[in-house]
Amino acid sequence: MARLPATANFLAPIIAETLLDRLTMVTREFPRTLLVGAHDAALTDHLRGTGTDLMIIEAAPRLAARTTAIAVEADAVDLPFGSFDLIVWPGGLDSVNDVPGALVRLRALLAPDGLLLGAFVGDGSLPRLRRAVMADGVRSIARLHPQIDLAAMGNLLQRVGFALPVVDVEALTVRYGDWFALVRDLRATGLSSRLDPAPPPLSRDEAARIAAAFAAQADPDGRIAESFRIVHFSGWAPHPDQPQPARRGSGTASLADALKPKD
Repeated sequence: MARLPATANFLAPIIAETLLDRLTMVTREFPRTLLVGAHDAALTDHLRGTGTDLMIIEAAPRLAARTTAIAVEADAVDLPFGSFDLIVWPGGLDSVNDVPGALVRLRALLAPDGLLLGAFVGDGSLPRLRRAVMADGVRSIARLHPQIDLAAMGNLLQRVGFALPVVDVEALTVRYGDWFALVRDLRATGLSSRLDPAPPPLSRDEAARIAAAFAAQADPDGRIAESFRIVHFSGWAPHPDQPQPARRGSGTASLADALKPKD
């Protein structure tokens, strides 16, 4: 990602725009902000333009050096508790070593009534690529890191102590001329495998077989439609003034009555 021009990452501005749209719906100010990932200059500039005291952390040392960010993984960040009122994470949660640990750390970094807002490429993404890498003659080796699904993300936010968690998904379809174009996009967006140790490289024959299996899934016009499922999430650090769920069993309306056919 650091070697390629920033414009090569087509997902970063899409995610950034959606996060900013959601942020504008929050009617409060955030004096101190942590940005996890320095992938989109427009997002960084917008946050700085709000007047917030902005800190950036970035897992990739080259990207960190280019953007004056602190080079650290999100699951290893060590900053004082309650240091931020807003944490924005535009991609990358699915590729950290310890997902629950990263969320626990970020929860601790938020001041009471602070907001965590983020997005990542989630489970169900790249189905045609996944089928292609299982083609006959290709070694059965993990080449994509695990993906987080919608339900698991909601459960994780609750388990680590976030209040009012919200998780939803946005489907994005991108059409490719061949497998090699998809690979270029995955590298540019930081979505290629981050497994360590890295799987052995593909042989020329394996790459050809994957390319052929991917092309076999083309639409009538010869292009292959690949799917990206963008999972958006948010959660608040608890505060006494936040809305509280009703006590279990305190409802007065009957679900059975509500489901009865109307005369």
